[in-house]
Amino acid sequence: MTGKQKKMLRSIALSALLFILANAARRMLPAGYVREVISTVLYMASYLVVGYSVLRKAWKGILNRRPFDECFLMTVATLGAIALAVYEKSGDYNEAVAVMLFYQIGEFFQSYAVGKSRRNITELMDIRPDYANIEADGTLKRVDPDEVEIGTVIVVQPGEKVPLDGVITEGSSTLDTAALTGESVPRDCKAGDEVLSGCINLTGVLKIQTTKEFGESTVSKILELVENAGSRKSRSEEFISRFARIYTPAVVISALALAVLPPLVRILFLGLPGGWHVWIYRALTFLVISCPCALVISIPLSFFAGIGGASHEGILIKGSIYLEALSQVKTVVFDKTGTLTKGVFEVSDIHHSPMEDSELLELAALAEAASSHPISKSLQRAHGREPDRSRVSEIEEIGGHGVTALVDGKRVAVGNDKLMRRLDIPFLNCHSSGTIVHVARDGAYEGHIVISDLEKPGAREAVTQLRRAGIEKIVMLTGDGNAVAADVTKKLGLDGYHAELLPGDKVRIVEQMMAEEGSRGGKLAFVGDGINDAPVLARADVGIAMGALGSDAAIEAADIVLMDDDPAKIAKGVRLSRKCIRIVYENIVFALAVKFGCLILGALGITNMWAAIFADVGVMVLAVLNAIRALRVRD
Repeated sequence: MTGKQKKMLRSIALSALLFILANAARRMLPAGYVREVISTVLYMASYLVVGYSVLRKAWKGILNRRPFDECFLMTVATLGAIALAVYEKSGDYNEAVAVMLFYQIGEFFQSYAVGKSRRNITELMDIRPDYANIEADGTLKRVDPDEVEIGTVIVVQPGEKVPLDGVITEGSSTLDTAALTGESVPRDCKAGDEVLSGCINLTGVLKIQTTKEFGESTVSKILELVENAGSRKSRSEEFISRFARIYTPAVVISALALAVLPPLVRILFLGLPGGWHVWIYRALTFLVISCPCALVISIPLSFFAGIGGASHEGILIKGSIYLEALSQVKTVVFDKTGTLTKGVFEVSDIHHSPMEDSELLELAALAEAASSHPISKSLQRAHGREPDRSRVSEIEEIGGHGVTALVDGKRVAVGNDKLMRRLDIPFLNCHSSGTIVHVARDGAYEGHIVISDLEKPGAREAVTQLRRAGIEKIVMLTGDGNAVAADVTKKLGLDGYHAELLPGDKVRIVEQMMAEEGSRGGKLAFVGDGINDAPVLARADVGIAMGALGSDAAIEAADIVLMDDDPAKIAKGVRLSRKCIRIVYENIVFALAVKFGCLILGALGITNMWAAIFADVGVMVLAVLNAIRALRVRD
């Protein structure tokens, strides 16, 4: 509980005590001047203790020429009730004091609920490191993470947060990545692995060479996204803001009309007594009922809770406008490499070789020993050993074809179909999808190796979950050839693909699909990770970027960032957004229905001020509690 909340609770307790004493004085003391003075002083003391802050805010609003808010409504209603009690000489100020007391009790519950949700989110996002350890003269020196330059080796001890992104140079440990990715199982790490700032080192001591400045690190990006999320308001929030600006003056004018017009009609047209006190009382009750607290508080809180709940799951949403758009998505378009596939080429098969697979891989790895091409790297990884370059000579790399080299004194050729034709070597075609690397030795064909971009572990699950979440169409865009695209589409069960695309082509196709989807009232989400995906991410209704391994350009252009690169999180984000929007609509319908129903009852004199305040506070508390449900995310 915050200091402000404790102060509010003390005021409520003291006011309630004074209120009880005032009622006791009216019942126990003999009728007369002394009883009236004592009870009135106690009533007014109770009213001012609990209502001072409301009166002060109302007065400030009048001075700032922005009077029409809930504080103004409560001030007019309660002071009016006091004035009526004075006019009638009843000495009974119960309603005025009780209305203010119950209003403040409702405000306390609302403040506590909002504070709780903010604390939950703060705890979830409490990943900002306080310091970084730099080793100097055999001791560890703590410095501000902002002062650490790229390339500096920092030391992270067990229990400490990783302060900056980097690569482990020494040590092994397990990392708690829950604050970043929502993943509950710690990850093992060792020398050579990349680590992200914001993780917590659980076991061993790590030495990490930094690769980014603190301002560009993962932890800074996350905090910046969450802090700026509130500035991007949804249409529902904008509606409530516009509604409040129109609604509050309207109810003040309506209350004034209710207080004045019926008595005038009775006097001027019916020749009856005006009954001013009756209609003024109804107008004051009308004002109490009209307070729009439930709407003004619960709608932004629903979005705030939804964004916080998503952050806990490793889904960073840059604003409620994108949360609302995500709930309307019917079509999801995926980039292939790095999104549905790993983006790492690996040997997946070997065909038509008279020699052992390991021998063919060794021959290809030796011939490709001097090349830095990704295909060459994948051959060397599959071989599993550092090539003995003393066995290789006369290496010649032929652009767009492959390489030739002398291996153990024999001419070896490793490359594509074009290389085999260039050297007049008969070869066998392969019908597998992927990159085909043919191998020949001294003009004799030795077989071919299939290298594929392997599917991500969560890709199939992502497609399945999106179907379950109600996504109607799932399409893939890629710069790869048709054969590869068709194979991935078939394996993952996608609805279609567009292959051999340049970045500009992707934008054009996404715009066409958005126009089709928009005509049906839906939204389109694009999921990507590379620099070449940034224009499409920015153009789509909802751009979703891979945050752990994705490029900075993609993350900047996207509206939503998946911190662990798991595409299965997209369906969870869709379900969460729809839950949040459902809660928002529930609160809007519930609050307006109760408000307008009670307003009609108050105007007709069927309900009194006691019932009015219970209705107002009750609606607000229920709406706030309903909004907090958005913090909970279920699988």
